[in-house]
Amino acid sequence: MKHISVMLNESLDLLNINPEGVYIDATLGAGGHSLEICKRLTTGKLICFDKDADAIVRGTQRLEAYQDKVTLVHSSYTDLRQTLDQMGIDEVDGVLFDLGVSSPQFDDAARGFSYRFDSKLDMRMDQSQALSAYVIVNEYEEDELVRIFKDNAEERYAKRIASEIIKARPVETTFDLVDIIKKSYPSKELKKGHPAKKVFQALRIEVNDEFGEARDAINQAIHSIKPKGRVVVITFHSLEDRMVKNIFNTYGKPPKVNPRIPVIVEDSVNYQLIKKGIKPSIEELEDNNRAHSAILRCIERVK
Repeated sequence: MKHISVMLNESLDLLNINPEGVYIDATLGAGGHSLEICKRLTTGKLICFDKDADAIVRGTQRLEAYQDKVTLVHSSYTDLRQTLDQMGIDEVDGVLFDLGVSSPQFDDAARGFSYRFDSKLDMRMDQSQALSAYVIVNEYEEDELVRIFKDNAEERYAKRIASEIIKARPVETTFDLVDIIKKSYPSKELKKGHPAKKVFQALRIEVNDEFGEARDAINQAIHSIKPKGRVVVITFHSLEDRMVKNIFNTYGKPPKVNPRIPVIVEDSVNYQLIKKGIKPSIEELEDNNRAHSAILRCIERVK
């Protein structure tokens, strides 16, 4: 399947690229955003992160013409600040996050991310780590499974699905899990889209600590941009977007005060929200189905 980078033009416009600047693509993935950033650089530099070894291999090949401008880091983006310190870089001009799982990961049946393919339960972005979807599905207690399905995907039938998983163990493959989920859903609900979507999302987030790592890395990025520097984030579901919105509001909005109590409030806001929840264009939605749930946000350091 051809990979199309989601909201490519919008995200690059918001990065407002300085050809001599230093940028970070915190989520290399298939390398589409990175490639377009490189094309806009002259003496500037791009640092790319990905904890998936396959992404680093693909990125090395795709960005070969720009190897003098690019540093690929095989690590989680939670190492953002540490890596900059090691490179002797205090501040950068912009950071891009394209959160969630990448298209190549979804489309590789063997990785176990998708309910479209029958494969071993896996879902690890970093294939060297021990925790996988198989471990969670087959070893976690029922109440832990319920928590994961509710907290990570707001799955309405979390308790019923968790109970059926316990009964069916061992659950070996993605299709085994899909069958359990279908069995747990009321028949009338099966017509409203694929019933496994939320459970697979929830498991993937848990396996890769997506919320925790994204929260950590976005905070690091915000503290690492120079004045007029920007952090741009693309999200793909409401829980992810809510997290980013809350982080940005923490930095970009002044603290609330009681209007009835006269106090002097120092101008302590060092950041401003540039864009609040941009959605893909109609044209992009027609060409790229995976853009449907995407939302783009941007914050800029003002002083």
